[in-house]
Amino acid sequence: MKHTIFVKNLVSDKTPISLIVNNKDQAAGGRPGYLGFSWLFYYPLLVLTCGLLMPQTREFFAMSGWRWVYVMTLSFAVSFSLNPFFSWMSHKFGILDLPDGRKLHQAATPLLGGAAVFIGFLMALLINGIFSVELGVILVASILLFGVGVMDDVKEVSAGIKLVTQIICTLMVIASGTILRVIPDTLGIFAQLGNLVLTVVWIIGITNAMNFFDGMDGLAAGLGALISFFLGVVAFQTNQPFLGWVSVAMMGGCLGFLPFNFRRNGNAKIFLGDAGSTVIGFVLACIAVYGDWAEGNPVVALVSPILIFWIFIFDMVHITIERILTGKVMNFKQWIEYVGRDHLHHRLANALGGKKKSVLFIYLLCLCLGTSAVVLRNARPLDAILLIIQAIIIVVLITILERRGRYVNGTMEQKSKQKFKVN
Repeated sequence: MKHTIFVKNLVSDKTPISLIVNNKDQAAGGRPGYLGFSWLFYYPLLVLTCGLLMPQTREFFAMSGWRWVYVMTLSFAVSFSLNPFFSWMSHKFGILDLPDGRKLHQAATPLLGGAAVFIGFLMALLINGIFSVELGVILVASILLFGVGVMDDVKEVSAGIKLVTQIICTLMVIASGTILRVIPDTLGIFAQLGNLVLTVVWIIGITNAMNFFDGMDGLAAGLGALISFFLGVVAFQTNQPFLGWVSVAMMGGCLGFLPFNFRRNGNAKIFLGDAGSTVIGFVLACIAVYGDWAEGNPVVALVSPILIFWIFIFDMVHITIERILTGKVMNFKQWIEYVGRDHLHHRLANALGGKKKSVLFIYLLCLCLGTSAVVLRNARPLDAILLIIQAIIIVVLITILERRGRYVNGTMEQKSKQKFKVN
C-alpha cells in the first residue's frame, strides 16, 4: 500500500523531492544506481540473465529434468536485473512513495518494483511455453489489474474503482472455467451460485490481503515467495507440473525483488507498489483455485490451500470483526476505504519490539502452516481436521501476542500524549 502525501512536520511544501530521496544509491547525473549492490555483483548477474535467455540453456535444463529450476532461476534473474531500471523509471516520472505520518519509512522510495516481479514472472512462463487458455485469461486479467495498480501508484485511485476492477478480473477468470468446486454439484443451481460467490470472495479477499501485508519491508514479497513455494511443492506432489512451474515462476520473481526490499541493514530501496502487491495476491489466489490439491479427497483439497493462505485469512477476518465491534467501520463503503495500523504485522511489531522481528516471525508462521499443508498429501480427512484445529490454536496464540502488542501500543501512545501536554 502507498500514500503520496507529505506531513508538514516531516517535510515542508518547499522541500524538493531530491532532498528526501536516498541519494546514496544514485549514480552521477541523479540517476539511481544499483540499489545498494556493487556493480561488481550486478553486472555478472546481468550476464547470467542473458545466458539464461539463450535457447541452448533452456534445452539443457529441460533435457536434464530440471525445468522447474530453470523457470525459477530465469524469473529470479530477470526480476533482480530489472529492479534498478524501474527504480530509475520511478525517479524519472515521480512515481515515489512519499513519507507521511502513517508510514514507517522516512525517504521517498520508488514504487515500481512490482513491475520487475511481474515481468520476470511473465518471461519465465512465456519463454518456456507454459501456457493454457485458463492461464492466459489469468495473465490478461493480471495485466489489467497491474495497469490500474500503476495508475494508483501515480495518482491515487478510489477504493471503489479498484474493487470494481478486481471483480471484473475475477469474473474473467471464472468465465474461463477456473472456479472453486466446494459445494457438491448435486445441489444444482445452489451449488453453482455458491461456488461462484466463494470464488469471488476467495480471489478478491486474497488479493486485498496481500496488499494489506505490503506494509513492512520484505513482508509481501517474502510471503509471496513462501506461498508460491508451498503451492509449487503441493502441485508437484499431486502430479500437476504445470501449476508447479507457474508457482515457482512467481516465487523466483518475488525472490529477485526481495534483496532490494528486505535488507539486513537499512530500509528498502524500492517498493512493490499497489500494482505489484495486488497482482501477486491475485495470481496466487487464482493458482489455488485452478489446482486440484487432493484427487478424490475433497476435505484435504479444501484444507491444503487454506493452510497455505491461513495468515491472510486470519488477518482479514480478525481486522474485519475488530473494526466492526469497535465501531471503526459501520458499512461496506467504510470497510473498503478504511486504512489503519491494526494488521497482524503492526501488532506483532509492537509486541516483539521491531519491524524486522515481526516480518521474520510471520515468515516462520507461514513456514509452519505451509509445512502442514505439504504433509496432507496422503492424510485422512481426520488428519486434515486435526491440522485445522492446530491452525486455530496457533491463531489463539497469535491473538494473545497481538493483544500484548495492543497494550504496548496503547501505553506508548498515552505516554506520547502526556509528553506533548507537558511540552
